[in-house]
Amino acid sequence: MHTPASDVQHANGGVGGAAKSVAEHASAIARLEIELAVLELKAKVTALGIGIGMGVGAAIFALFGLGFAFATIAAALATFLATWLALLLVTVFLFVLAGLLGLLALGKIKKGSPPVPEQAIREAKLTTEALKH
Repeated sequence: MHTPASDVQHANGGVGGAAKSVAEHASAIARLEIELAVLELKAKVTALGIGIGMGVGAAIFALFGLGFAFATIAAALATFLATWLALLLVTVFLFVLAGLLGLLALGKIKKGSPPVPEQAIREAKLTTEALKH
């Protein structure tokens, strides 16, 4: 018997054809989503790289600025001290400051070493023991 529904199935390839069409569309959508993700990641990585480069440039200029600030301090001291003495005082100050920061850094590093979550491990052991009993 010939029905209009059978005409639709023949024209569209039936359920198998519809499933194939849906799978092809899903695959195309997945490819487009991956392509969009890749393009978005490229844009973000580019922006991140430019930002990091600008940050490094800013840090270099800040370092030069700090050097000139200390040179200015030495020049100011040289107005009433010998130039060599003014430079020596600024140099000694910088080495004292570097030593102090180094000692503080060493203390923090020792406090953070080894980087093991001791409290979390202790809690996990307590939890395991409580579950066993």
